[in-house]
Amino acid sequence: MADSKFSNGDFVVYPSHGVGKVEGVETQEIAGHSLEVIVINFDKDRMTLRLPIAKAKSAGLRNVSSKPQMTNAIDVLKSKGRVKRMMWSRRAQEYEDKINSGNPNSVAEVVRELHRNVNQPDQSYSERQVYQNAMGRLVGELAIVEKIDEEKATKKIEKILEAA
Repeated sequence: MADSKFSNGDFVVYPSHGVGKVEGVETQEIAGHSLEVIVINFDKDRMTLRLPIAKAKSAGLRNVSSKPQMTNAIDVLKSKGRVKRMMWSRRAQEYEDKINSGNPNSVAEVVRELHRNVNQPDQSYSERQVYQNAMGRLVGELAIVEKIDEEKATKKIEKILEAA
């Protein structure tokens, strides 16, 4: 991986899929052109992504957050959110954009805003889907950063949300 900052075995975040593991770099022949691609495996989705190295940055591929960056995202969970008064469809699109940005703070905002305490009304199916998507992304990255399993990461986030 001469011109790439990603190495075999590195955990990376691809905005639209979450945390994956770099399996290596391959040179592929596509339409008569030689193309270097980063091979990323997403175990959870049983998916392998081949991303051209030249497109990695513009696609938002990044290394997993550092501990301080993850601490900032966790702090977002502890802060008070303001749910905007607008139609769900527009909010849902904003939430999806935040999740797909790959920014852990933005993902944490979505988790915080869609988290329901016991005394709040039930969520709609689509709210639950967006919440679970955001939670999955945040849990996946937290687990890698703190070197814990996803179950422990989920419990940690839920505990923080309940205390907020």
